[in-house]
Amino acid sequence: MNKIYILLICLFFAPLSIDSQNNTSSPYSFYGIGSLDFKGTSESRAMGGISVYNDSIHMNFRNPASYTGKDMFSFNNEGRLVKFTVGLGHSETELKTSANNTETTNTSFEYLGLNIPMGKFGLGFGLIPYSSVGYKLQSSNNEDQPQYKYSGNGGLNKVFLGLAYQLNNNISVGFDTKYNFGNIQNSALEYLYDDESLPLDYQAREQNRSDLSGVNFNFGIIYKGRFKDNLEIQGTFAFSPEYNLSSRNSRTFASVVINPNTELEYPVNEINVDLESIGLDKTDLSMPSKTNFGLGIGFPKKWFIGAEYTTLTSSVFSNELINIENSEFEDSSKLSFGGFYIPDYASFSKFWNRVVYRAGFYSEKTGLVINNESINEFGISFGLGIPAGGLFSNVNTTIEFGKRGTTNANLVEEKFINFQLSLSLNDRWFIKRKYN
Repeated sequence: MNKIYILLICLFFAPLSIDSQNNTSSPYSFYGIGSLDFKGTSESRAMGGISVYNDSIHMNFRNPASYTGKDMFSFNNEGRLVKFTVGLGHSETELKTSANNTETTNTSFEYLGLNIPMGKFGLGFGLIPYSSVGYKLQSSNNEDQPQYKYSGNGGLNKVFLGLAYQLNNNISVGFDTKYNFGNIQNSALEYLYDDESLPLDYQAREQNRSDLSGVNFNFGIIYKGRFKDNLEIQGTFAFSPEYNLSSRNSRTFASVVINPNTELEYPVNEINVDLESIGLDKTDLSMPSKTNFGLGIGFPKKWFIGAEYTTLTSSVFSNELINIENSEFEDSSKLSFGGFYIPDYASFSKFWNRVVYRAGFYSEKTGLVINNESINEFGISFGLGIPAGGLFSNVNTTIEFGKRGTTNANLVEEKFINFQLSLSLNDRWFIKRKYN
C-alpha cells in the first residue's frame, strides 16, 4: 500500500510542478503550441522512440490497447500486475547560428501514469506535459543595437483516461480520452531610439496570452502472436483524429522602462486591447490527426527489434491570433528503429545479466517550415533497464544524442543531449485468498 500513497502524492504535486516548469529553451518553441515534449516513456525513447513493444511491467502511453493483456496475469493467475510509472528528464542543448552559439539546460517532469487490470479489461490514466514554450530571441539593427526582443513561456498538458479490452489471446483494443489544458504567453519588445541613436526613456511592448483547453481521443489495437522456434511477433496501430483547442485570448500594449542592470521591464500606461470587437477574444486552434504503425519480432524475455512509423497532418494547424511571416506547417512524419537485449533475465548470481540493454535511432520531419527550410530532427539513443528490489520494480535510464534544425537561411541548429530517468513500479492487487 505504500506505493499507492506515493502515487497519490505524485498526482497531487505534479500539476504544481508542471505549471511552474520550463521544459525547453528552443527558439522553435516560438511557433505553434511550442516544442513537443512527450516523445514516449524512458524505455521507449531508449529504443529510438518505438512503442510497438508491450510487456507486463511498463506502461505504453501511445497505444491505449496496452492497458490490458495476457501478460497482466502472473503468479499462476493469483495476482495481476498493477503498473505505476513516473519519469523525469534533463537536457543540455547547444544553439548555433551562422555567427553565434550558446548553451542551455532544462530539467523537467515527463509523465505520470497508473494502469489497473480488471479481468479482460484494463484501465489507464495519467498526466503528460505535451508541449512547452520557452524562448528568448533578440535581433539587432544596422548599428548593432538591440531592435526587437522576443520571449515566451507556457505549454500544453494532457490528462488522460483510457479503457482496453482483450478480444482473444492475440488481440487487444482500447481507446482513451485526453483533456488538454495550459496557456501560452508571448512578449515582443521594440527598442526605440532618437535621431542620435540614443535609446529613448520608454520602449514599446506587446504581450499576448492564450489559455487553451479541449478534448481529443486516441484509438489503438495490438496484436501478439508466436510462431516457429517460439519467436513472438508484435504489431500495433493507433489513430487520433483531428480536433480543436479552444483559446481564450488577451493582448496588452505598454510603454516600459528597462532597468539597464537587471533588464527587468516596468510597464507604464498599459492598455488592454479589446479583442472581442475584432473577433479574436475566443478562437479555435486546429490540431492535427496522428497515425502510428509498428511491427517487431523477438524472443520473449531475451531480445526484440522493431520499427515504427508515425504521421501527423500538421499542415492543418492554424492560429488566428498570431500570424508569423515566413513560417508555415507541413505534414510531419517520424521513422524509428530500436530494440533490446537481456543476457539472462533469470540469473541470480550475476546482476548485470538481468539488466535490459536498449538502443535505437529515429529520423523526423517536424512539420515546421521557416524561410522555406523544413526543420528536421535526428537522434540516436541508448538505455538500461535496471531491476531493483523492494519498492521499485525497475529503474530505466536513457541518454539521447540528436540534432534539430539548420544554420541555413539565418536559422538555428540545435545539438542536444537528453537524459531520462523513470521508475516502473509494480504491485499485486486482487489476490485470491488461499485460506479462510
